[in-house]
Amino acid sequence: MLLELTDDQEFFRDNTAKFLREQVPPAELRRLRGESRGFTADYWRRGAELGWTSLLAPEDQGGGVIGDSGLEDLSLVAHEFGRYAAPGPLIPTNVVIALLSEYPIDIRAELLQSLIAGTSTAAWCVSEPNPKSTAAAPAVEIEIDGADVIVRGTKRPVEAAGTADILLVTGRTGDGLSQVLVPRDADGVRVSALTSIDLTRRYGVVEFDEVRLPVTALVGAPGRARDDVAHAQDIAIVISCAESVGALQAAFEMTLDWAFDRYSFGRPLASYQELKHRFADMKAWLEASHAITDKATAAVAANSADAAELVSAAKAYVGGYGGDLIQDCVQIHGGIGVTFEHDLHLFARRAAANRSNYGTPAEHRQKLADIVERQEVSA
Repeated sequence: MLLELTDDQEFFRDNTAKFLREQVPPAELRRLRGESRGFTADYWRRGAELGWTSLLAPEDQGGGVIGDSGLEDLSLVAHEFGRYAAPGPLIPTNVVIALLSEYPIDIRAELLQSLIAGTSTAAWCVSEPNPKSTAAAPAVEIEIDGADVIVRGTKRPVEAAGTADILLVTGRTGDGLSQVLVPRDADGVRVSALTSIDLTRRYGVVEFDEVRLPVTALVGAPGRARDDVAHAQDIAIVISCAESVGALQAAFEMTLDWAFDRYSFGRPLASYQELKHRFADMKAWLEASHAITDKATAAVAANSADAAELVSAAKAYVGGYGGDLIQDCVQIHGGIGVTFEHDLHLFARRAAANRSNYGTPAEHRQKLADIVERQEVSA
């Protein structure tokens, strides 16, 4: 989370934290595990009223920012989402809002307003099945056929696919990428639920069987969406990292309290030198995760030349060391740390789900290596 917040940002963050603390305590998160949606419509609408969905839209389209950057403001919301393992399609809905705001047209104005108001939600269909798998489904193709657009193929995993009113689908048009808006209830769209490690986050497989739509469903020019997709992925990654850091913060604080409250041989666990060293390591990982996430968020917000490099650095670091931090928290808790009744697993699940979204730490380390290699070649 940002080191220095303005009074307005602090008030905004506090309101979000208070709302989540009251609306989705651990008992409610456990109850939502058995619900198909993972969140209620009223909960999401009230969150939108707090400003969760307006930060990436310009003022003339119903948006607005708290500080200097809407993306940095959104990272404050994401951090609290992580601290409370909160439900709701925060990332996909905001990504779709950001992309629609870049291409405002009259026929989509009502949709954008409903997304900002929280009366509808969106899913971003960008991830595809592993092409190396023998059971891989065909990638999505978007074909321009006169005044129509035809969508065919499969996307997985898609966050919030089963509850979204609208799907923003990324697919190939020739050698380029296109993006198209597809109503979830359109003919030829089939959504199948996937099992998620997260208690409240839902994922699905979305299949498109010759879905035909008017060409006005395109977001941007056909075959020329590669830069838009890359920027949207950067937004999704930094918000995901901010959320993961919030989950790591909650797990660390919970474990630190436990170590001072739990006594062994007449002394608190926190007084033993071995655990002091481990807490020092975890604190260093946590603060570094805060720092690299904030740096990457600012770079994406400013469209800096080094944004892609910083985004991959954040994803690799938070995903890698975050896993080590969570495992240390579980081990220090002992047997109780692996029980369903203890709250620690709520944050471990959120961090684990975020770790694999939008590329694994290993994939982003490879991206960083490729960037460094290109820099050396051009030097």
